[in-house]
Amino acid sequence: MTDITTQTQAQVALVTGAAQGLGFHIASRLHAAGYRVAVSDINVEAAALAARELDPSGETVMAVALNVASRADFEQALAAVTERFGSLQVLVNNAAVTRATPVMAIGLDEFNEVVNINLGGTFAGCQVMGSYMAEQGYGRIINMASLAGQNGGTSTGAHYAASKGGILTLTKVFAKELASKGVTVNAVAPGPIDSPMVKALVPAERLPGLLAAIPVGELGDANFIGDMVVQLASPQARFTTGTTWDVNGGLFMR
Repeated sequence: MTDITTQTQAQVALVTGAAQGLGFHIASRLHAAGYRVAVSDINVEAAALAARELDPSGETVMAVALNVASRADFEQALAAVTERFGSLQVLVNNAAVTRATPVMAIGLDEFNEVVNINLGGTFAGCQVMGSYMAEQGYGRIINMASLAGQNGGTSTGAHYAASKGGILTLTKVFAKELASKGVTVNAVAPGPIDSPMVKALVPAERLPGLLAAIPVGELGDANFIGDMVVQLASPQARFTTGTTWDVNGGLFMR
């Protein structure tokens, strides 16, 4: 059996929103699996720090400035990555903003901002990088959705939940569009993960109640999410496209 690391050591992955949190865990697991990684973030200084943490030599990791709300930023990021590493095989659309504003208090401007970043950013990434991958005849796109997009959310706002639900549909649309070009498009939908974002949304006094509501009784592991992304990014994942992999402790069952 061929070692997956051997197969992927020449491949390049770009992760959006990778300077911290779940995005950094995903970038870390891809790097450990042998990928060269572009750590992209709207905060390029934070991205540079994260990139140095993954590879102090800078040989296998680069930092890229990327505001996912801008299609032009995706185009510039693609140019920077291909200039540095020669190609791009994997895109992980992870960057998102999370707001917990009560539904009846959400203004239209706030709603549009969240949807434009979360859903619009995923659309732009799939379109720009997907077009490039289709021309190359190979690619893997993994979109980070959420349990909130499946059950309407609990601790997150309606705009966040709606944007993540839209990502599930976009994943299917782009999967159909790109399947014949050798490009797969899949989504991962995490439930509550042991992460700074979840702890920021759920006060310490509410955490026991959250854990009690999760059938398995604990929060998810960010590194395991990263390992799922690695599986979907692998060359062997060619027969998996248009899917959503649920990681929610039993909170949502199909």
